[in-house]
Amino acid sequence: MTYSSRQGFLGRTIILTLATLLAAALLPGVHISSLWGAIATAVVIAILDNVVRPILIVITLPVTVMTLGIFIFFINAIIIMMADGLLGSRFEVDSFATALLFSLLLTALNYLLELPTRKNEEYQERPTDRQIEQNDDDHFDDYEEVN
Repeated sequence: MTYSSRQGFLGRTIILTLATLLAAALLPGVHISSLWGAIATAVVIAILDNVVRPILIVITLPVTVMTLGIFIFFINAIIIMMADGLLGSRFEVDSFATALLFSLLLTALNYLLELPTRKNEEYQERPTDRQIEQNDDDHFDDYEEVN
């Protein structure tokens, strides 16, 4: 899960919490105790995703290369199982297969929920005609002259 720097931690956590609640509602083997459990799950998954996942990717790089990247899905499932172990009864996953499905669904839902913010950022980043005219470089300044 890649996050935009403009969106902020709170916005990302809200989106990941919503995606977590939706994915848990769709999969029968995933149990979240409450809204606070979903928020805790989102925070723990985000932390594990940013700290542990890169380490796992480096360690399993040969396997990931041999499977043409498919092993990344298993790393995501391991992250979900780690969150299950850390959160106790607030977040429970019945099996590794359920964790694998949950991670796939969570990634898809997170992507779909972040689309409106991504489109808004793309629109805001496009330069206006006035900015393009101001940055037009048809002349050389003194320090740019070529002899």
